[in-house]
Amino acid sequence: MGDVGAGPGMKQRLQTLTREVLERIDAAGSEEALEAIERTDLARKGELLGMMRGIKDLPAEERSAFGQAVNEARATLEAALGSKREAFLSARHAAETADTRFDPSEPSIAVGGGHLHPITRVRREIEAIFMGLGFSVVDGPEVETERFNFDLLNIPSHHPARDMQDTMWLESGQVMRTHTSPVQLRAMMRANGKVPLRVIAPGRVFRNEQQDATHEHTFHQVEGLMIDEGVSVADLKGVLTLVLSRLFGGTVEVRLRPHYFPFVEPGFELDMRRAGSDDTWLEMLGCGMVHPEVLKGGGMDPTRVSGFAFGMGLERLAMMRYGIEDVRWMMSGDPRFLQQF
Repeated sequence: MGDVGAGPGMKQRLQTLTREVLERIDAAGSEEALEAIERTDLARKGELLGMMRGIKDLPAEERSAFGQAVNEARATLEAALGSKREAFLSARHAAETADTRFDPSEPSIAVGGGHLHPITRVRREIEAIFMGLGFSVVDGPEVETERFNFDLLNIPSHHPARDMQDTMWLESGQVMRTHTSPVQLRAMMRANGKVPLRVIAPGRVFRNEQQDATHEHTFHQVEGLMIDEGVSVADLKGVLTLVLSRLFGGTVEVRLRPHYFPFVEPGFELDMRRAGSDDTWLEMLGCGMVHPEVLKGGGMDPTRVSGFAFGMGLERLAMMRYGIEDVRWMMSGDPRFLQQF
């Protein structure tokens, strides 16, 4: 139905239309019939709303009263539709309960709940452990500048360390961050030289890597930073030993092996095994003492303070914790995988 123009018969037509639609609603024999009435008589292109659009053609003194009358008619019809639907629903329930095969005391079908992703589980556990040690959880942008992702981390443009990471470059000249270390720099800058500073930075990182059972182009890290006067390698080893003991349960042994990372000096790979066991040493994370140039870039005075930093992959921790053999399951979105946790 199209627009209805202005004229002396508009009020009469409104009354007639309202009565006709009410009769159709009363005569409707199913919920589908009610939906058909709603799609036609109460739709945007229906005659009722067409009358509303015709108000502009009425004399100014009549517009308000007629607009109110149209709104009241629409409210009446919508209320009638609601009442009729309620009647259908009540009749359906009555039919169901009248069936002698229906037992209202029978337990309902169990509905499965949601599942936390294993990475979420591990991340929350790590955050709880570090917050118990006085660390704060901080975050930063996933799209980073070259300055924060490389330059301020002692990785200038000519540095061979840039070849260690397959970076995803954007047309803007920015990068998808290859690690969460830029968040540590931002935390140092916000501290404005004040110590102690204790933060962890969990989050997604991106590298243009070939996917296989142990590599993904999108994965998760948690990096930590502690800066204060007199922080040493002993503090680094002590904090990480305590964290890994709480994370894996029971006392663990750790060992540090020299390793190169451009943003720490000295740098280490940390291995772990159960205390007192003959278990194989497991490579867990990279760490080291924050490089003086990185401290300077973050607004810290390396002659007055020192600090340690570390980084570990959440996927690796989750795979160890839950016996997951292929990292690609983490990003698959397959409910069969998630329902196991």
